[in-house]
Amino acid sequence: MKKHKLMKNLGLKIIAFIFAVFLWLIVVNLDNPVTSSRFSEIPVTIVNDDIITSAGDVYQVVGDQTVSVVVRAPRELCETLKADDIVVTADIKQMDTSTGLVPITVDLPGYDSDDYESAVSTPRNLQIQREKSGKKVMTLTVATDGITPRDGYMIGDVTVSPEKVTITGAESVLEQINRAVAWVEVPDLWKDAEESAELILYDMNGNVMNQAQLETNLGEDGITVSVEALKVKSVPVVFDVSGTPADGHQYTGCYTEPETVQICGRSDAVDAVEEIDIPASVININNADDVITKTVDITSYLPEGVSLVEESAANVTVTVMIEQEGTRTINFLVRSIKISDLAEDLQVSYEPDAEITLRFQGDEARLETLDISNAVTVDMGDYTMPGVYDVPVRVNLPEGVTLAETVTVSLTLEKKETDSSTSNTDDEGTQNGQQNSE
Repeated sequence: MKKHKLMKNLGLKIIAFIFAVFLWLIVVNLDNPVTSSRFSEIPVTIVNDDIITSAGDVYQVVGDQTVSVVVRAPRELCETLKADDIVVTADIKQMDTSTGLVPITVDLPGYDSDDYESAVSTPRNLQIQREKSGKKVMTLTVATDGITPRDGYMIGDVTVSPEKVTITGAESVLEQINRAVAWVEVPDLWKDAEESAELILYDMNGNVMNQAQLETNLGEDGITVSVEALKVKSVPVVFDVSGTPADGHQYTGCYTEPETVQICGRSDAVDAVEEIDIPASVININNADDVITKTVDITSYLPEGVSLVEESAANVTVTVMIEQEGTRTINFLVRSIKISDLAEDLQVSYEPDAEITLRFQGDEARLETLDISNAVTVDMGDYTMPGVYDVPVRVNLPEGVTLAETVTVSLTLEKKETDSSTSNTDDEGTQNGQQNSE
């Protein structure tokens, strides 16, 4: 009797069941439809590569070892899926030995196969190039670009450990290696530093090489770079003289070019140096009756533990002033000359750091204390056109002191290019007429 009731209207019940399933599918797809998500730069893991390496060969991937993956799955899954959830592998066991192509497999380990429709990579294969293995021994050099000394310091000796690196890989790749560099960063060097460094390989064109298929003997210790920090200081070079000038002449001093040099060394050694003293025996003025100019290599006179920042600065020129008694010579900067009566539409220019030499004679006591810092002038009243002129120099001197000979200064007159109210004396050796007129 129950069987009879179950079978009653069977066709209608089957139709109702099919309709219910169809309706459920429609509701599911409307509420959580199947969609696609694309993931880029997914790395490909190569498995079973010992098949190649155990034979003494190596391999390299032709092209990129990353792929794009498209996953088709319900919207809810696609919205939560991340690139890290995708595992892409290439099994060397499945490699086509004639082409080197290895099929790529895409898996979503955290999900069942029923949770998504498909996961497909582009490209579908990874190409492997197999070749003989080799090794190359390279001397390591240190790149100091990343080392930035603090103000007042400089980089001293730089050493690297180990000094050489052995690189193993495909022979064709090894042939491309031109330089092995230890890259280290020290952002504020003021004391000796010892830092771990990164190995960077460069090809013949100076391009950084990919080391993914290469191995080294560096192990866990890696590369260590030791950097010495040296303190830098500017100090004057001081000369003394020996001997006695000729009768009627006197030694009035000396000046050097350059006046100072930069030294470097350990902080305690550098801090103890206030000047570089050149012994009197180097400059002998015995019976001298004129200016003596001499170039001296000061390297041997540097204190122990101190050296020059630049070796080219070792040669210092000293000018020793030997003058007749009752005379004094002063080198005066052109930019310190006062200009009067300059036409308003003109400006004066001259060589930066240009000097004139002024020789005075008179009472010894007054010559010793002579100060002409504000006493040198030129009158431009007679110069009204652009051009280059040798203009007589005037010096306002105290009683008992005279200028031994007439001195001129070479000045260039030019038309003004800027408003006279906005410029005076600039760094290029130019003076504005209106601002300096007296």
